[in-house]
Amino acid sequence: MENAAQRPGAGVFWMVVTGLCFVMVTALVKLLGSRIPSSESAFLRYLIGLVFLIPMMPALRAVRLTRRQWGLFTLRGAAHTVGVVLWFYAMTRIPIAEVTAMNYLNPVYVTILAVFFLGETLAMRRIMAIIAALVGAVLILRPGFRELDPGHIAMLGTALLFGVSYLTAKILSGEVSAAVVVGMLSITVTIGLAPLALAVWVWPTGWELLVLCAVATFATAGHFTMTLAFAAAPVTVTQPVTFLQLVWSVLIGALFFAEPVDPWVIAGGGLIMGAVVFITWREHVLKRRVTPLVNETKG
Repeated sequence: MENAAQRPGAGVFWMVVTGLCFVMVTALVKLLGSRIPSSESAFLRYLIGLVFLIPMMPALRAVRLTRRQWGLFTLRGAAHTVGVVLWFYAMTRIPIAEVTAMNYLNPVYVTILAVFFLGETLAMRRIMAIIAALVGAVLILRPGFRELDPGHIAMLGTALLFGVSYLTAKILSGEVSAAVVVGMLSITVTIGLAPLALAVWVWPTGWELLVLCAVATFATAGHFTMTLAFAAAPVTVTQPVTFLQLVWSVLIGALFFAEPVDPWVIAGGGLIMGAVVFITWREHVLKRRVTPLVNETKG
């Protein structure tokens, strides 16, 4: 069998496709608009996405979880539920490029949280990379120089909550199969979103349901192609490619949503991405894996 490290071209290709899939998720939610509340949109996306769990049902039925594991899955589901609602809300409020750029903060949050919950230590080089990423966030937000939208605050919360979700998954992944980790997330988030959606329910049109079906399909396809990319090439090859998501976001926002190209957002996103790539490279050199890839924390 061909070694993964010998297939960088395939890894780059699949990561490019992954980026396009996740940008399409953002664009489709943007297209959906704000008529349907964010909690309902997120619920319908996850409810429709349950169909993709069918191949995982044997593993889910066979697993026997301890009380502690149930607690961790519940914690992950709760954090991810709120994070997804905030993410869907932000996508209807702020430009696609800003959502994408601020998504790059997720691995940075995880690196910080790992210090407190996994006992990780931060060398000076990683601390400097984190500071650079936070500077990038300031460039995107520019507090004091423009009015911040609630969508910006929502994205900061999204990154933190998805970080909690990732760290919990990292703990559980050493105890149960990947199919159980993925399946339990979809089930717990769907259950968590149900009461939030019912409280503000607006009956969707056929067109809106079609868009949400496309959202679920692109999100699932993105996670699948991301897995292919990881199998084909090392993370030091695939991680930098995720910066292209910002390029796609800028183009789609400008061409289809008349969103102006903001050089500060591009610069800030580039700085954050550079910091994430450095942290990933350092962990690769040290032969450990704590910080997730950019796409791994996406809903």
